[in-house]
Amino acid sequence: MYSMTICENLMIILLVSTSQHLHSPMYFFLGHLALSDIILVTIIVPKMLDVIIRGGSTIPYEECFTQCFFYGGSVCAECSLLTAMSYDRYLAICRPLRYISIMSVKLRYTLIISSWMFGFMLALITIVLICGLDFCGPNVINHFFCEFAPLLELSCSDTTVLNIEMIVICFPIVALPFLFIIITYIYICITILKIPSTSGRQKAFSTCSSHLVVVSFFYGSMLIIYMVPYRGHSLTANKFISLLYIVLTPLLNPIIYSLRNKEIQSSALKYFKAHAKN
Repeated sequence: MYSMTICENLMIILLVSTSQHLHSPMYFFLGHLALSDIILVTIIVPKMLDVIIRGGSTIPYEECFTQCFFYGGSVCAECSLLTAMSYDRYLAICRPLRYISIMSVKLRYTLIISSWMFGFMLALITIVLICGLDFCGPNVINHFFCEFAPLLELSCSDTTVLNIEMIVICFPIVALPFLFIIITYIYICITILKIPSTSGRQKAFSTCSSHLVVVSFFYGSMLIIYMVPYRGHSLTANKFISLLYIVLTPLLNPIIYSLRNKEIQSSALKYFKAHAKN
């Protein structure tokens, strides 16, 4: 699954970078979403496989916090990228005549740069807060990676304030973007229902259905993990839900986006045919 995830997402990045038909804003955001998925699975899955094979493993203090930083940064960036993609779909369907003028190259790069910078800035704040804790007790993380909540369980310090701070930090990166996506899709659905022809409604909905499925998988898992108190669900459930957005979502994203997308399919066929001739 890890190998398939890397290959699929690399293929998306390659096609978006090389195909002239995939230079629209939607595919530009999709390429960066694929990059965030590669970072996410690469920072977690190899170590997780080591833990599974050995029945447990050790990780140095610095490596643990490095993993936590890149994990947090890639997840936060993915939240922002999915939000940017929903805004792109909103403009394309609800404001088609102004789409090109609003979604300019400058705005695209502004959204992308701010997504990555905002994501890793929040991750850095998280790491700084965790580094201020004392770890003098047990050193066994009951998880398959250095995740925030299990790390707090190992601390000897009072983590009440830190838990509250983390919920406050997660609110603008998880809850607010999810609310924004819901509002944009309400407007999108209203606009689609106003389209007189059945074929027009189907075409408009097909451009959004893939993104809606991905958002449902990803944000559903994130909201349960980070907006529900950690002790509100079992550790086994926490691990299972983590697997959904760390392993399953990056694996399915390229499949979901390309399954009904004729532009990606035709670009992939042209790419393979061109390299088969060479």
